[in-house]
Amino acid sequence: MNDSDTLSRFLFEHAGIRGNLLHLDASWRAVLEAHPYPEPVASRLGEALAAASLLAATIKFEGSLILQIQASGPIRTLVAQATHARTVRGLARWEGEVPVADSLSEQFGEGQLVLTIDQGRGQPYQGVIPLAGARLTDAIEHYFSDSEQIPTRLWLAAGPSRASGLLLQRLPEADATEEDWNRVTLLADTLTSKELLGLSTEPLLHRLFHEETVRLFEPEPVSFRCGCARSRIADMIKLLGESDVDNLLDEQGAVEVTCEFCNRLYRFDPVDARQLFASTTCHEPPATQQ
Repeated sequence: MNDSDTLSRFLFEHAGIRGNLLHLDASWRAVLEAHPYPEPVASRLGEALAAASLLAATIKFEGSLILQIQASGPIRTLVAQATHARTVRGLARWEGEVPVADSLSEQFGEGQLVLTIDQGRGQPYQGVIPLAGARLTDAIEHYFSDSEQIPTRLWLAAGPSRASGLLLQRLPEADATEEDWNRVTLLADTLTSKELLGLSTEPLLHRLFHEETVRLFEPEPVSFRCGCARSRIADMIKLLGESDVDNLLDEQGAVEVTCEFCNRLYRFDPVDARQLFASTTCHEPPATQQ
């Protein structure tokens, strides 16, 4: 496949509509390698990861956009994160057998869709809506129509080796007409999941919009990056407190933490773990005798 792990922006000239087209390949497979997801769970996670990446590319910020679903059904938790640097990571948790059906209600039950923009300073921006609609795209589009009041449409698909997505958004400051928006979205509605996963950028855009004037920009690379680090794990261990850490060392001989996103194991032996508290437990030096 061409256009592996890329985000491509495009613009409909004189129509006030912009678009993003995304293909995740190695980055998507890296997410799948961390956990053995059943196919229905993997499909929803791939769609969410594509959606988060597409949405992150519509805003100017430095930080991360997190799409999260908390629900009561077979799929309990789904988290997809994309950053301004075009890195992605994600995970899902489920219980029991997950229905293959595309219905959100069957796979998630009752739940909430949460979109968070975290720029690492101040209070993160967060929007929360009930998880509604037959597909994940329905829930996200509902969020944008109600919360952001920006007409937005998405098409998502995920397979064992690729996750892809197409986003169209009406530019609020442009002179877009309802006729333009309806025409372009009707053309996009002819897109199949097979085409979204199998066609590279230019053939796909030509297939859909060859009668429109479309300006395609240079693609941007996308990659998997977990963001976990030994220093962050050390800070988390310190939050447990020295007494609890000592108890863990006595019981297990070491403190081990596995990153949920990438499945990497961090191990702190007794010397490592107790060194974390050295700065807080050291004593004042004895006074010099006069």
